[in-house]
Amino acid sequence: MRVLIVGSGGREHALAWKLSRSSLLDELHAAPGNPGIAELGTCHPVRADDGEDLLALAQALEIDLAVIGPEVPLVAGVADELRHAGIAVFGPTAAAARLEGSKSFAKEVMTAAEVPTAATKAIARPPCVIKADGLAGGKGVFVCRTQAELDAGLRAASALPGPLVIEELLEGEELSVFVITDGREALPLAAARDYKRAGDGDTGPNTGGMGAFSPVAGIGPGEVDELVDLVHRPVLAELARRRTPFAGLLYAGLMLTNDGPRVLEFNCRFGDPETQAILPRIDGDLLAALAAAAEGDVRGVTLEAGANAAVTVVVTGAGYPEHGDQGSAIDGVDEAEASGALVFHAGTARRGEQLVTSGGRILDVTGLGEDLEQARALAYDCAAKISFAGARYRTDIALPEGSRVH
Repeated sequence: MRVLIVGSGGREHALAWKLSRSSLLDELHAAPGNPGIAELGTCHPVRADDGEDLLALAQALEIDLAVIGPEVPLVAGVADELRHAGIAVFGPTAAAARLEGSKSFAKEVMTAAEVPTAATKAIARPPCVIKADGLAGGKGVFVCRTQAELDAGLRAASALPGPLVIEELLEGEELSVFVITDGREALPLAAARDYKRAGDGDTGPNTGGMGAFSPVAGIGPGEVDELVDLVHRPVLAELARRRTPFAGLLYAGLMLTNDGPRVLEFNCRFGDPETQAILPRIDGDLLAALAAAAEGDVRGVTLEAGANAAVTVVVTGAGYPEHGDQGSAIDGVDEAEASGALVFHAGTARRGEQLVTSGGRILDVTGLGEDLEQARALAYDCAAKISFAGARYRTDIALPEGSRVH
């Protein structure tokens, strides 16, 4: 099978790494890819949101399956463009991807499907959460406990395109639950927990994600199935009823409150950086599962998680999330990999033979172990081997934690 991965981040590198282990794979291509993916397959200088050139590339390479990683091309309809030309695609239509592209649309669907979520507020008063209605790269959510935080959140959110959504502030622990779906059946993956705030102790601005771990205590396969029955399956049924079936990866970000689970958000693609912690734990052929979903039938497909644990630490530039880092020399990746970590490239480039920074989140370091403590120790030991000017990372990923807030 000839596969094209669309995207250039750590999530896409993790997908490339996992798919490269499949016996079904003949050729692996990526557009545009990154230096890490280039070690596994062939990268092509085509933007992830350029549907016309992606279609031409897929046809020239005789691609059997396109896997679209980021949300922007999905919401823009790139999957539709490829699919209409006869290319099998793992990723939802633009109509279904509105679940991520519009917070208000997601609210409408959840209300119709009777899925529990944060209540919408008519007036912004603290405490509350301000959200940009459209895509904001994980940086469009503002938790406002005080009037000062609300004023700052409204200013920042108003600078983003589109309307705002005001929600109640929920207390509890967050959880990410993914399902691979053909539009009807849902194939759950292991749950993960991610860390959105820039600083230790969940301080600082929201980011695209600073780290993740899997498994999550108390959330085994049985609990995941219950959550999928409560959240994912009703939403899939509602979208099918609207004649916009969702086929691809449906990701629910949940808050486990004292009153039960509540949906914080839906995403229409693999989460980043949760994917970097979930995929290394999967037993089974991910490529077979993605192809089955693209073909419209995941019945009989199984993807169980192993008994091991994974912890992912995101190494960022000094200015992230406000701005990225470009051109700083990166050292230590080979040493980190030699020590047993998986190092996924999130924002890197090549300048001759030298690996350099090219983004905000630069590298994702994943440690595997028999338990979270062992996986965490490996991830941090290997993250410390990586260096570039201004490199930083949170030091509390996968530590035992108290209540978290969204």
